[in-house]
Amino acid sequence: MQKELTIILGPTGVGKTDFSIDLAKEYGSPIINCDSRQIYKEMNIGTASPSAWQLEQVRHYFIHTHSVVQYYTAGLYELEAMELLEQLFKTHNRLVMVGGSGMYIDALCNGLDDFPPADLKLRDSLMKRLQEEGIGSLRNELRVLDRVSYDTIDIANPQRVVRALEVTLQTGRKFSDWKSAPKKVRPFAIRKLGLNREREELYERINRRVDMMMEEGLLAEVESLVQYKDLPALKTVGYREIFEYMDGKHSLETAVELIKRNSRHYAKKQLTYWGRDKEIEWIMI
Repeated sequence: MQKELTIILGPTGVGKTDFSIDLAKEYGSPIINCDSRQIYKEMNIGTASPSAWQLEQVRHYFIHTHSVVQYYTAGLYELEAMELLEQLFKTHNRLVMVGGSGMYIDALCNGLDDFPPADLKLRDSLMKRLQEEGIGSLRNELRVLDRVSYDTIDIANPQRVVRALEVTLQTGRKFSDWKSAPKKVRPFAIRKLGLNREREELYERINRRVDMMMEEGLLAEVESLVQYKDLPALKTVGYREIFEYMDGKHSLETAVELIKRNSRHYAKKQLTYWGRDKEIEWIMI
């Protein structure tokens, strides 16, 4: 029997955690997390990490295993996750992975392309422009140079925009073209299950979840992380908006509405990103 990895993916707020727990119980499998923010131990409420009760139901990997101060990338995740899968497949025929991070899922399924070494001088120049001109200027340049990346990456994330521009300007080749190389062959079958809901229902779930996050103490969590606010991990929906509130840019009420709006936008981006993947079996739940 060929070993098989089932990946549960879908937009934020759709219900991936509960679905994956049910499937993992059916398979007798642990769950391998594939969310680029839930790996950080300092970020819990704002990342909608599994609750203590959910973590008790099934063994989870890559939940709160790293610190925001650690350098971490999709490439490192690929290496660590492949090593873990190799060990788990020794005792399991089917495994369950769950997450909403497209780049991490692509890294695991296809392997990452061999990007050139970072040009630190160019990166510093782009970061200076980011501070002086704002992200809008960099977004506009990316839109002109590489429309595919502009349409598919999270352009609200400065780190993603800077990286896409950096590779494009450094190599003279679009960032999106670097991601079209032949994929690596994995020693197991991969099945992708995409979860979705009717748009109005999904957006309502997102709005309710943000309200719940605030009730659970998101403000206090973000306040405890203020010393890390400039780290890439914290340039994330749910944290960025509250940091802006703390900087006096808008009211707390406005921050909450911005989190809801930006979360809805992120969900739409996720669906656009995966819309090009014909291997995904979509399920309306």
